[in-house]
Amino acid sequence: MNMSEAAYLLRAISNENRLCVINALRDVEELTVSELVEKIGCEQSLLSHHITDMRAKGILNCRKEGKHCFYSLKNKQITQILDCIQSCNCNK
Repeated sequence: MNMSEAAYLLRAISNENRLCVINALRDVEELTVSELVEKIGCEQSLLSHHITDMRAKGILNCRKEGKHCFYSLKNKQITQILDCIQSCNCNK
C-alpha cells in the first residue's frame, strides 16, 4: 500500500462510528444493521449512512439474504489499525 492509498483508507475510517463498525466485525463473520446498532448504540439511520459509505470505499462487503443484508469486513487486516491505536496507549 502506498501513502496515497493509506491516506484514503485513514480518511474513510476516521469517524468513531466507523471504527466501532470495524471493531464489531473484527471477530465475527458478518452482522446485520440491527445487530450493529445493538452493539454500537447509534441510530440506525446514521449507521446506515456510514455503512453505505464504507461499502462504496471498499471497506465492507454486503451479502443479501431475503430482506436482510449481512455486512462483513472486506479485508480483516484493517483491524490492525485498531490494534495499533490501542497499543500506543493514545487515551491519555
